[in-house]
Amino acid sequence: MADKESSWKFAEDFIVEREHIAQARQHSIELGIDAVSPAMGAQLAVIAAATAATSIIEIGTGVGVSGLWLLTGAPEATLTSIDFELDYQQSAKKAFLEAGIPGNRVRLIAGRAIDVLPRMNEQSYDVVLVDADPQSVIQYVEHGLRLVRTGGTVLVAHALWRGRVADPAQRDDTVTGFRSLLSEIAESSAVISALSPVGDGLLQLTKL
Repeated sequence: MADKESSWKFAEDFIVEREHIAQARQHSIELGIDAVSPAMGAQLAVIAAATAATSIIEIGTGVGVSGLWLLTGAPEATLTSIDFELDYQQSAKKAFLEAGIPGNRVRLIAGRAIDVLPRMNEQSYDVVLVDADPQSVIQYVEHGLRLVRTGGTVLVAHALWRGRVADPAQRDDTVTGFRSLLSEIAESSAVISALSPVGDGLLQLTKL
């Protein structure tokens, strides 16, 4: 296990974040927001690039760390981001502008994702990132799979939930929810899936 932990740490330290992302991360830390790790952010960027994404939606804006990473991989994409914390979104808006991203390429929607998502158009997005209230993760993924186009990818951050999902002694509602999601996905013929240990787990679901 020590060797694996060393490798995970090496993978995180390998990533050097651009200044605007590092600044957003620092702001995130100050506010107590659990942003995606640098290595997970880099993986988001790679997936967005490999998908040739032009339309991305994320559930959970924070102060813009994940959005900045996604747009690093897909610099011509339009990002729609949902969060119920208006103050956080204002910080994210500032971070996007400071990164040189035109305002017309970022659409910030303030509201509860569970209320907003049913109004979004089906099969309209290349990438969907789920990084919000973990207790609603199954519902968010169901919406994500409805919103993403065939061949597009739904990404679920924190899928190993701080190392607790793999620990059989952990049985709280959040851990149980992630385990249920992983179990359902493993049996699904509608997606091709992969679970990466990067950060505290990134679940990747490409819609067939």
